[in-house]
Amino acid sequence: MKRLILSPAILLAVLITGLSVNIKAQDLTTATLLTRSEQYDKAQAMFQQLIQKEPANSKNYFFLGENYLLDYFADTISNSLTVAAKSAKEIYQKGVNANASDPLNYIGLAKVAYYLGDNSTAVDMRTKARSFLLPYKNIKKIVPPAPDYAFALAKIAESYIKDGKVDTSLALPLIREAIKIDNKNKDVYLIAGDIYILVNDGSKAISFYNQAQFADPQSPTANMKIGNIYVKGRALQAAIPYYEEAIKLNVNYAPAYRELGQLYLLAQRFDQSKENFKKYLDLTAGNIPAKIRYVNALFYAKDYDGVITNVEEIFKVDKSRTYMNRIAGYSCYEKNPPDYDKALAYMETLFKTVAPDRILWKDYHYMARILVKRNLNYPKMADELSSAEQLLEKEKNKLASAGTSADKAKYKASIEVMTGKVTALKADLAKSNAEIDRAFVEYAKVLNLKPGDKALLSEIASNYNTFRRYDGVAKTLSKMLDPAKDNTEDLMRIGRAYYNSEKYKTADSVFTEITVKSPTYIPAYLGIANTYSKMDADFKLGLAKPKFEKLIEVAKSDSIKNAPAMMDAFGYLSYYHMMNNNFSRSKDYYNRMVNLDPNNKEYKIKGYIGIGSVELRSTSSEKTNEGRLPYLSRALDAYNKILAIDPTNAAAKGQVNYIHEFEAQIKKGINPNEIRGVVSNASGQPLPYASIRVKDTAAENLSNGKGEFKFEIPQGSEILIISAKGYKTQEIPITKSRVYNVSLAQ
Repeated sequence: MKRLILSPAILLAVLITGLSVNIKAQDLTTATLLTRSEQYDKAQAMFQQLIQKEPANSKNYFFLGENYLLDYFADTISNSLTVAAKSAKEIYQKGVNANASDPLNYIGLAKVAYYLGDNSTAVDMRTKARSFLLPYKNIKKIVPPAPDYAFALAKIAESYIKDGKVDTSLALPLIREAIKIDNKNKDVYLIAGDIYILVNDGSKAISFYNQAQFADPQSPTANMKIGNIYVKGRALQAAIPYYEEAIKLNVNYAPAYRELGQLYLLAQRFDQSKENFKKYLDLTAGNIPAKIRYVNALFYAKDYDGVITNVEEIFKVDKSRTYMNRIAGYSCYEKNPPDYDKALAYMETLFKTVAPDRILWKDYHYMARILVKRNLNYPKMADELSSAEQLLEKEKNKLASAGTSADKAKYKASIEVMTGKVTALKADLAKSNAEIDRAFVEYAKVLNLKPGDKALLSEIASNYNTFRRYDGVAKTLSKMLDPAKDNTEDLMRIGRAYYNSEKYKTADSVFTEITVKSPTYIPAYLGIANTYSKMDADFKLGLAKPKFEKLIEVAKSDSIKNAPAMMDAFGYLSYYHMMNNNFSRSKDYYNRMVNLDPNNKEYKIKGYIGIGSVELRSTSSEKTNEGRLPYLSRALDAYNKILAIDPTNAAAKGQVNYIHEFEAQIKKGINPNEIRGVVSNASGQPLPYASIRVKDTAAENLSNGKGEFKFEIPQGSEILIISAKGYKTQEIPITKSRVYNVSLAQ
């Protein structure tokens, strides 16, 4: 299979294809044949018996160590490299103790060290192994004998392979020397082919595999490897004859049937796939490790339902292999459609039953992803809860102001339903929050094992953003910064994340850092201005005013290119001055909108809408109805200009109608913006001196001694805020009604 081509397993497997070393013990040959048949458990038992029988034979230890490593690479999903390497290291060391002058076990120790990232020890062990391969002048007289000498050199070359990569500058000279010493050694040719596969030179690899086949015509291994090359290249039809030739050489060679089963599965020839897999399982009847390798083949072929079915069958026979919950959990996640609940159950069982040192980084990663996928509806639920709570509050306000028993009963029933919905949503959100928290804990474990992994960090940041945990987005993105590169865009993402998480001071510092590095970078100035706007949402302090003015100063060097940012600045400053009743300055900025880009209709419309709003708001500053008429005329002119640009503009049409009605009412002496009402407590007693304020404006009035109030509100007002000392504040939506009787709860 493809994984055997790319992993060290294919290279370790050369030891089982027929032994070139000087081994006479039939039992050792039998044990290696078990390894070749991928019956690693049985091979291990036989090697251990051989060691008890011949404790001084160092080669027994070497091939047992190889068996441990092969077993790992045959199933990297379920097995742990740490555990396999530890077992192999212990047995190699015993081999050294049995015969300190045999180079093979030092090579084994070099492999283990290299796999675990201990390059220094790997170098020392290779050097030690070479010290026993004595210099020679006559190949016939070298020590150890030529076949053993060449085999050891090839094994040293093989020890430079890790994670599908090889240093050919170190490995190939050893291979060339090994071939020079023994040009009939099939193991050397097989390892040479494996090395060339790793550097994507299939032609040379096939050439060496053919030489290996010539050296041992009865071995099926070379044909298997050539078939694997064609599978890797997706030339499936070309691979079939090689697998069939391997079976012809050894009709009971189980791995060939498995490879054919995998090939036909990739080709979607399912009947032939099942037939070959059945033969493979028949030949390995009762062999759970073989069944596990079949499961792995199904996983790599993306037959995830097949994986789950076979794992459950394995559990019926052997419940001790709880690590199989891993591949079942992965499969439930990967299958289409996925089953995240079942995936979580398998992974939970894995974490509970497998020793901590056998938990892989991929386990934490899958667990995190499973928990994330299970809770992708979290943002929607949060929005639903917010809407439900607002609706519940409105229903309570309606109940408080209800005049009849029937209305009160109706609102009470509605409140009961809404309360149940809010309670249920809160419970669901709490459960979801707990799982999301755990997902990021699992991500942290992965990151601890794979620090600096950009793809992983990006995934974590993206999920923080999905769940609106913007502080996590910013902190994660900060870990991805590369000081050696222009990181302006990355800093902007971090600044925006702090902004979204309401860490405004931190956001400001990030945006400011960008302006220091890039004094003309407009988005950073806009980020600063928006940040200060958030810190002064009611415009009382004017914190954002100088920031938007600075933005305009920097952006005006290219007003066309920077027009969107300038529009944002004009929008803020015009509204700021309007809210502070500086109507003249407000109109100045709206006029700048109109004139910013003569060809941009959208900008003109926004500017005229603003001018119309300012004129309408100005009417509230006039005490007489007659004094309001000029403002209404100018507002009408602004909205008509919009209609000249866009005759279908609904907002402008609505405002034109409103102004005509306003003018008509003024002529009748009626003020359409005046509201009145009574503020009382739950017992119906009036509340004197209660505050009635229009949200986001300076318009405010106090109730009199009878709880009554009456005053004019700005046109376009949306919310009334009613408060009194000792009572809960209420927000009341402003409708077309001009009477608002409010009951405050103590």
